[in-house]
Amino acid sequence: MPIPHGSDADADADPHDPDWSTRHSVLSTARRTAALVNVLAAGPADAGGGPAPEAVAEVLRAYGEKEPFDLTARDVEGMREAAALLRDVFAAESADAAAHVLNRLLGAHTGRLRLSSHRGGSPWHPHVDRADDAPWPEWFLASSCLALGGGGVGAPPPPPAPPNAMNHT
Repeated sequence: MPIPHGSDADADADPHDPDWSTRHSVLSTARRTAALVNVLAAGPADAGGGPAPEAVAEVLRAYGEKEPFDLTARDVEGMREAAALLRDVFAAESADAAAHVLNRLLGAHTGRLRLSSHRGGSPWHPHVDRADDAPWPEWFLASSCLALGGGGVGAPPPPPAPPNAMNHT
C-alpha cells in the first residue's frame, strides 16, 4: 500500500498487527484488484468518463488500505488504464495464458522486486512498484500483478473475475 503522499509512516500503525497479513494477503489483494477493476470500468451516471475518486477510495477503504488517499481525477484515470491491462489477466483462458499476461505486465510496467516495511509502519513484504510513494496507478498495477501471480509455481490461477470485470472494454 502506498504511504500517503507527504507523510511518514502511519503513527497508529502496528507492524505486529495480526490482522495486517489477512487484510493484505495474496487472496485479499487479488479480490481488491477485481473490485478495483470493476469500479474503474464503470462510468458515473453523468458519463464523465470514469468513477469519481471517492468511489475508488471506497474500494480501497473496504480492503483495509490506510487513509488519507488524496486520489485525484488524474490518479483515477491512470488506475483505469492499469485496470484495462489487468482485465487481460482475468480474461485469460488458462493459468498459462494468465501467467504470460502477468509476465508481460511485470516486464513492462513494474520495478525490481524489493521488500518494504513502509518505514516501520507494517511488516516487511514484497513490492514491485518503484518506491513506497509511487503514484497510485503504478502501485495498483504492480501490487495487483504481484498478487495475481499467486506466489509461485504451482499456485492456483487467479480468482474468477467478478461478473462485470470482463464485460467492459
